[in-house]
Amino acid sequence: MDDQRIRDEKRKWETRCLKKAPEKIESTSGMEIQVLYSPAEVPRGDYLGDLGFPGEYPFTRGIQPTMYRGRVWSMRQYSGFATAEESNQRYKFLLEQGQTGLSVAFDLPTQIGYDSDHPLSQGEVGKVGVAIDSLGDMEVLLQGIPLDKVSTSMTINATAAVLLSMYIAVAEKQGVKSADLRGRFRMMC
Repeated sequence: MDDQRIRDEKRKWETRCLKKAPEKIESTSGMEIQVLYSPAEVPRGDYLGDLGFPGEYPFTRGIQPTMYRGRVWSMRQYSGFATAEESNQRYKFLLEQGQTGLSVAFDLPTQIGYDSDHPLSQGEVGKVGVAIDSLGDMEVLLQGIPLDKVSTSMTINATAAVLLSMYIAVAEKQGVKSADLRGRFRMMC
């Protein structure tokens, strides 16, 4: 089908179907956008280099080959507070309610590498996230949570390598190989 025929059919469709549509639509950055883009509006290019296939570089069509038709979205609530035991109870509750992943919130001392008993941690322990000072704390935090089935996200700062190592160690203790873990570790600056 040639581009001119597509443009003609699109105009007919707009007349027939877009009676209540706004005349002009803008993106949040103020750029005018069309209600529908057809092949006629897309310049011809290098399909493999510019677009590619889903699940492959340059990932313009998603990071998974079938995207969420083959694997459902992970649903996570950012959570973590007080002690590892209290956060563990919260995680188990959230998973029982249908959440499919964890998004772990660490307290400020944990994020910057201070133990909870360090003088600079005073007043901050467990306030905006869970306090993790040791591998034992991480074990308690994740006790009874099947890490091979639950996607875990952790947004952390300077201690990313340490906390990731603890997470992997807990998984291995559960009999879960690191290759079977799902989720992400995101470092915030």
